[in-house]
Amino acid sequence: MSKRSFPLAQSYRLLEPGPVVLLTTTSRNGRDDVMAQSWHTMLEFEPPLVGMVVSNRNYSFRALEATRECVINIPTVRLARQVVGCGNASGRDVDKFERFRLTRVPASEVTPPLIDQCYASLECRVKDTRMVPSYGLFVVEVVKAWVDRSLDNPHTLHHRGKGIFAVTGRTIELPSQMK
Repeated sequence: MSKRSFPLAQSYRLLEPGPVVLLTTTSRNGRDDVMAQSWHTMLEFEPPLVGMVVSNRNYSFRALEATRECVINIPTVRLARQVVGCGNASGRDVDKFERFRLTRVPASEVTPPLIDQCYASLECRVKDTRMVPSYGLFVVEVVKAWVDRSLDNPHTLHHRGKGIFAVTGRTIELPSQMK
């Protein structure tokens, strides 16, 4: 067998859940923040529910917990440096919109803004917090979705750990029996 043992603490690098997103929140005092976030997954299609892990150590955690609203913004590789910058800075110390030249766009259903430079934005409301105390897992419902239809094949970023990212590219289409 050519497989070798792999450190358990790094197994997350093998199960990358989806594109890195920029999560926007607005605190009760009206301050917007941007957080790079990688741990999320679709839970249901209708209504669209997303499970996402936000650590209570993150500045955005308190705003999400208090206001129960956020926007999941999906960047492309064009924003790679800003994504990493947002992931390496804390909203406690810096206005990430200003520092990383991200453009706020008012949302239609929630208070936190969309990020104009992102390929897509999902306005969300927190639906379930039962797993937050144990796992930091928020279940959010997408209440409005926006997408830049001019991008046929957006090249999104996928965090592989330790500063390594995969970028989507080549796609294939296979027949599906799913309706």
